[in-house]
Amino acid sequence: MHIAIIGTGYVGLVTGACFAEFGVFVTCVDKDEDKIEKLKKGIIPFYEPGLDEIVKRNLKENRLKFTTRIDEAVNESLVIFIAVGTPPRGDGSANLEYVEEVAKEIAKNMNSYKVIVTKSTVPVGTGFKIKEIIKKNLEKPVNFDIVSNPEFLREGSAVEDFMRPNRVVIGAESDQAVAIMKDLYRPLYLIETPFVITNIATAELIKYATNSFLATKISFINEISALCELVGADVNTVAKAMGLDGRIGPKFLHAGIGFGGSCLPKDTMALLKIAEEKGIRLRIVKAAVEVNQWQRERLISKIIEAFNSNIEGKVIGILGLSFKPNTDDIREAPALSIIQSLLNKKAMIKVYDPQAMENTKKVFPNIIYCSDAYSVAEGADALVVVTEWNQFRNLDLEKVKKIMRGSLFFDFRNIYDPLKVRQLGFEYFSVGRP
Repeated sequence: MHIAIIGTGYVGLVTGACFAEFGVFVTCVDKDEDKIEKLKKGIIPFYEPGLDEIVKRNLKENRLKFTTRIDEAVNESLVIFIAVGTPPRGDGSANLEYVEEVAKEIAKNMNSYKVIVTKSTVPVGTGFKIKEIIKKNLEKPVNFDIVSNPEFLREGSAVEDFMRPNRVVIGAESDQAVAIMKDLYRPLYLIETPFVITNIATAELIKYATNSFLATKISFINEISALCELVGADVNTVAKAMGLDGRIGPKFLHAGIGFGGSCLPKDTMALLKIAEEKGIRLRIVKAAVEVNQWQRERLISKIIEAFNSNIEGKVIGILGLSFKPNTDDIREAPALSIIQSLLNKKAMIKVYDPQAMENTKKVFPNIIYCSDAYSVAEGADALVVVTEWNQFRNLDLEKVKKIMRGSLFFDFRNIYDPLKVRQLGFEYFSVGRP
């Protein structure tokens, strides 16, 4: 089977490379010529563990190719995935400009039956809108089907998530389109991956509902963490006990500084907007968004209050810039909020992250970028763990204490034992723990 992936961002590139690994012939399309030229050489525009090896292997074996020519990709492919960005508008709604533009281009170049699949996260009703756009822009009568096939890729483990997913969701109107999609995903079907076959609107809503529920779990445990601090309880133990209940489960119950990234903040806001347009208030989702912002502000206040609100000129070391480990993505990253708030108070900021510093330099060019965690700690009045990269979990804290000027240690991912850290002479702050 030949397929086309329109858009070589995070979702598009991972999807295309992994389908090629399944033995499918894949053409990835993007109008960014510089990006396409780099991809032809196996140069990946972002960090994702294991992806570069898959891209290089399938380029070499001629199952994966990159082009700016959407016409050629459409002509030779049976299935066409739309994987362009749907960035949020100012009101939180998803901007479908790129999706609609691609739909028009597909229509102009269709010469035979095609299955057009939305991989981008799009509002309910987008499949119908794409169908109407294609009908309107066809240059000659051609049969086609629209499918919604939402992605559930976690940054940092996207390849594993594609190869061994919890489920594959296919929303379609015709048996033929479902059969083609099942054939495309045949390697997963053979390992008994659950397939959810439904209509297009349901498939579109599944993605938003999933991410909003995960965001709600995070916000719930963060709200509980604030109560734990007031009553002397340990949020880690509370979360562990909750997670042992099979009705709840342990995932996404880790107290911290809140969710970030390209999905949860965007998708919760988009779902609220979808509901608002239908005249419904999603009170729980709205609360999850509000608590996420409140948690960031609460923990930033901890840093400022520890200096008796006199933070001007103080040197603050930040460990971790990406919104989560194993990615260089800083979109909606909590670290950025912390840095901006401290800069507003005229603090001096030193930072280190294994992957995300180049991206952060585009936002904060004038802070100090260090070569490792110990360089960040040297001369610092306070150290803040923001992203739980593995290399930050086992720091030589005796060395850290000696080279720091101050003794404030803010562990906003709860990766250290409070008693042990305090015994070394630190003034230790964590989230929801005594």
